[in-house]
Amino acid sequence: MNSSRSTRMFEALEAFRIEIPSWGFANTGTRFGKFLQPAAASTTEEKFSDAGEVHRVTGICPTIALHVLWDFPEGIASIEQIAGLSTRYGIQAGSINPNVFQDQIYKHGSLGNPDASVRSNALEHLKESINIARRLDSRDISLWFADGSSYPGTANIRQRKAYFEAGLKEAHSHLSAEQRLLVEYKPFEPAFYHTDIADWGMALHLARSAGPQAKVLVDTGHHYHSQNIEQIVAWLLSEGMLGGFHFNDRRYADDDLTIGSMDPYQVFRIFHEILFYQWETQHKADIAYMIDQSHNLKAKTEEMIQTAVMAQQLFAKAALVDYEALAKAQLESDLIGAESLLQDAFQTDVRPAIEDWRDSKRLPLDPLEAFRESGYLERITKDRAARNSQNVSSYA
Repeated sequence: MNSSRSTRMFEALEAFRIEIPSWGFANTGTRFGKFLQPAAASTTEEKFSDAGEVHRVTGICPTIALHVLWDFPEGIASIEQIAGLSTRYGIQAGSINPNVFQDQIYKHGSLGNPDASVRSNALEHLKESINIARRLDSRDISLWFADGSSYPGTANIRQRKAYFEAGLKEAHSHLSAEQRLLVEYKPFEPAFYHTDIADWGMALHLARSAGPQAKVLVDTGHHYHSQNIEQIVAWLLSEGMLGGFHFNDRRYADDDLTIGSMDPYQVFRIFHEILFYQWETQHKADIAYMIDQSHNLKAKTEEMIQTAVMAQQLFAKAALVDYEALAKAQLESDLIGAESLLQDAFQTDVRPAIEDWRDSKRLPLDPLEAFRESGYLERITKDRAARNSQNVSSYA
């Protein structure tokens, strides 16, 4: 690898950080059931502890995404506990994720609900989440809504759009100057006829309607099969509206599999679009990289290490594309030459260079092996097994 490519990769490795989700360490399942793991986390402290181990061996996961209902059982009153856990485990609170889909009152929606009292309740929860984020110096409030309908004619779609515009604008007015709202979208599930924020265009409209501190959040699992996600990324970058990602992989729909387990080339292409944009514009995109996976079969902490390592490798590969040569090939419509630049970068084995980077940071050369040899998994399995064998009712 020549010195120019090595420099680009080292700079990319220095810059890359990815947030891990607290719920990824907990026992989860499917609509049909839950398979318990003896080492799964069932308290917020255990989630912080597990996250601390991931960051200790990877060096690239300094923040943990928190879920307000699951990680703040007493709401605002839980903030002091969270701050203490951050200090104890060396992990900072990251994005704050409100929950306006779990309680029974949200059966017919939250901000889109025809009942004004339910809309008001959802809005108050969003405001509380913004306050929690402010107290924890957390910039991003990630918004996903399950709102929609499952049968034709059962919802006034235009009215619900207006409810969302008003609600998000009101939530935006409570942000501090440093905070952002990230508006996520999903085409289906749990609603199957229409979803109120079904695609990136709807999310873009609502973010712009909310105010200048609202951006779009792209979840890689929230698209129709074979949809060109990197084109969406390119458009949002062009519009200055790409705020963040929830990375996961999928075979069919929102499967929440580990990054790169099905299509690593897609994640590479997404990172490529971002880095190409930055080269072309000489402007660093302000994007929050976050993992959103919670699979129920792989060991929790190990899968989080595995997916963080894969994300780092794919980001490093994307940094190897010769953008000057690519721009020239595109202008000349050199199809094979342009495509080959991407394929050559993707096929490059970046693991030795990443090991050199880890060595320079005094990090384990093999994060997963270091975790397995640490004895941490055996300790938490012993401590948590009895409780997890009885804990069959709580999702988080």
